[in-house]
Amino acid sequence: MAFQFSREDYERRTAWYTQARFGMFIHWGLYAIPARGEWVRSEERIPKEAYDPYIDEFNPQHCDIRAWMQAAKAAGMKYVVLTAKHHDGFCLFDSAYTDFKSTNSPAGRDFVREYVDAAREFGLKVGLYFSLIDWRHPDFPHYGDLNHPMRGDPAYSNEGRDFNRYLDFLHAQVREVCTNYGKLDILWFDFSYGELRGEAWRATELMEMVRSLQPDVVIDNRLEVSGEGFGSLAACQPTPYHGDFVSPERIIPPKGLLDAEGRPLVWESCITMNNHWGYCATDHFYKSAPMLIKKLVECVSKGGNLLLNVGPDIQGRIPEESLAVLEGIGRWMDRNSASIYGCGPSGLEKPEYGRITRSGDRLYYHVFENTLGPLPLFGVKKEEVRSIRRLADGSEVQVSTDWTHSDYPELVFADLGPDPALPDPVDTVLEVRLR
Repeated sequence: MAFQFSREDYERRTAWYTQARFGMFIHWGLYAIPARGEWVRSEERIPKEAYDPYIDEFNPQHCDIRAWMQAAKAAGMKYVVLTAKHHDGFCLFDSAYTDFKSTNSPAGRDFVREYVDAAREFGLKVGLYFSLIDWRHPDFPHYGDLNHPMRGDPAYSNEGRDFNRYLDFLHAQVREVCTNYGKLDILWFDFSYGELRGEAWRATELMEMVRSLQPDVVIDNRLEVSGEGFGSLAACQPTPYHGDFVSPERIIPPKGLLDAEGRPLVWESCITMNNHWGYCATDHFYKSAPMLIKKLVECVSKGGNLLLNVGPDIQGRIPEESLAVLEGIGRWMDRNSASIYGCGPSGLEKPEYGRITRSGDRLYYHVFENTLGPLPLFGVKKEEVRSIRRLADGSEVQVSTDWTHSDYPELVFADLGPDPALPDPVDTVLEVRLR
């Protein structure tokens, strides 16, 4: 039977996801040993014979996945996505189709099992990242591929390689993660490029299998595209393997994303905390908690989610810098999360002093910098305002009657008091309830 897109099913499936708004990405695997990022094998063109021995060192003595989930929960995150398998082919789960897996390392642990159990314990939605690419598999293209570590070495000719045999392997492993770990909330495929996109992955067959096993799972758009590109749902020509959300990488779209017919798209910006996804021992260029709070607000104000990455080290520890950032975000979220969860664009013009998010009859004015004089609440009329409260503590903020704004009678101004410093120097949130 020909594929028929059901918007009703789609909106039901993604409803929780567009309410959640904030998640944690976790990149972890063998690449934490060389500690130069998750693409180290490709970037340094490391042959299999030199990379495989890392498995003999994979024995994280301080890997407490419950502590990871606790950190995510405390930061105000609602869902987590773990790399079950990255491009190097190493599996954090007990796959029957390879020996290149954590259960076959000195650790002897199925980390996906531990992660799924811990996420559920902390009430977090469960996501798994799964690479469509496998640089270790003998039937995946080597010489001439755009990304394979051996792409430039003619000794690794593709003669005798059977890509269909590789696809059988890929599908079998996806079936394992969709079968062996209970309900999954997100499946995060990565990624399509060049000729390897869509049906090159036997994507219709793959998606039908996933949907038969996990009918409610939310899936990204990377069976069709990579971190760039919007996919067939955005074009209003959804394929059977369309993504449920657009996945811009290391960038927040300049404006909210719309499909070809002008409807808002579901999207999620995935962002590194420093400049690498996987652990990099020399990368200390961390974005600050204040910056990331504002970027989370920016995503929500444009109708999107933020998926913020951590890369634990080989011992299984989240770097101290990352934990400090998460704690800073968590302190703000503890008081202001009502302006994030279940919120989206306000439909109002962005004010110079910050941003606006909205949920129903509540507008949340995010004030990043104070104004001289009372604060203008753009987009509302005085008779529409039921109340103004500072979200962090519920304290009333009065409508200003000061003479200084008498030239602007069409605007409502909020009186933040005599102190020129904002109560929260990062983002002071005013909740404006409308009549």
